[in-house]
Amino acid sequence: MPALGVGYEEVTKHLDARDRFEFFGINKKRIERERVRLHAYHGERVLAQAPELAELAALVGQHHERADASGYHRGIAAAGLGRASQILAACDVYRGMTEARAHRPPRTAEEAAASLADEARRGSLDRDAVAAVLAAAGHRRAGVALRASRPDGLTEREAEVLQLIARGLSNKEIGRALHISAATAKNHAAHIYEKTGVATRAAAALYAVTRRLVD
Repeated sequence: MPALGVGYEEVTKHLDARDRFEFFGINKKRIERERVRLHAYHGERVLAQAPELAELAALVGQHHERADASGYHRGIAAAGLGRASQILAACDVYRGMTEARAHRPPRTAEEAAASLADEARRGSLDRDAVAAVLAAAGHRRAGVALRASRPDGLTEREAEVLQLIARGLSNKEIGRALHISAATAKNHAAHIYEKTGVATRAAAALYAVTRRLVD
C-alpha cells in the first residue's frame, strides 16, 4: 500500500477490528482456534522449565496428537508417538466427551465409548490404547470387541493379505502362503487399497504398521 501512496493507518482507521481481519484476508475464527490449539505446546514448555516435571513435558505436548497424523500441534503420526502419549490422547478424548462444553451438553458414558471406538476404527486413535481406556472406564466388553475388530472394514482374509504385503511378499508368494491363487491375492490387495485409501504396497505396509496389524 505504501507504493500507492496510502499508509496502513489511513486505510484501516475507519475499520473496526473485525473489518481489519476481513480486509487482510484473515479468518478471525481460525486464528482463535490456532491459539487454543497452542495449549499443548505451552503446557510442554512450562513443564520443560521444571527439572522435576521435565520428563513429562513431551507427554503433555503430544496429548492431542493422533495416530493418523491429524492431530496437533506437531502432526506426529503413530510411529513417532509412545504408548503413554497414545493412552493419554484416548483418555483426553473420552473425558472431554463426558464433560459439558459451552456448545454442547455432556455425552453419556456409552455414547463416549462408542465414539472413541469409532475413532480407533478410523485410525485416528490407537486401537490398543482406546481398548485399554475403555476397559479402565468400565466398558470392558467394548474394549475386547475393539481389539478383535479390524480397521476400515477389512475382512479377516484381507487382514492376512495385508500382513504379508507388509512383510514384503509378492502376490505369488502370498498366494502360496495362504493357499490361494496369485490372481486372488491381487484382488484382495486391490480391495485393501480401496478400503484403506492407499495406492502402493509401501503405503499399505505403513498402514499395517501404524494400525498395529503387524508386530
